[in-house]
Amino acid sequence: MDFLKRIFYPDQSVRNSVALLLLRFVAGIAFILHGADKMKNPTGWMGPASTMPGFLQTMAALAEFGGGIAWLLGGLFPLFTLLIGCTMIVATQTQMGKGLPFVAAGGLSYEAALGYLAISILFLMMGPGEFAVDTFLLKQFRRNHVSKPLSSKET
Repeated sequence: MDFLKRIFYPDQSVRNSVALLLLRFVAGIAFILHGADKMKNPTGWMGPASTMPGFLQTMAALAEFGGGIAWLLGGLFPLFTLLIGCTMIVATQTQMGKGLPFVAAGGLSYEAALGYLAISILFLMMGPGEFAVDTFLLKQFRRNHVSKPLSSKET
């Protein structure tokens, strides 16, 4: 358990936590907006010519919309960060498979998907920071469930 805690929730300085909060806020809002648009037609947002099954389109829409909320709040952070990361791997691979460039003036490129994948990796390595629901809940859990040493009167 301590190994996972150290990976997903390393000790953070206030400065790092503020930076993570700002990045979580901006990227979270972006994913909420991307996902909300896809949630209007979750099984067919890629269009009728897509070979991607409707179930996987729905999973991507849920990962983006729910993941955006999770990033914004810092709740269920590792789970949704992993889901967003997997979605961005598929998006990057799909766009590269179409022969799209890394950067294009018209916007048809895999730059954004690869950038969000990099953000996901950063979040998986750094955790949500101090200003997050998960961090608050973890502190509350420790406060309420960490065993306290017995005093000499109790022994």
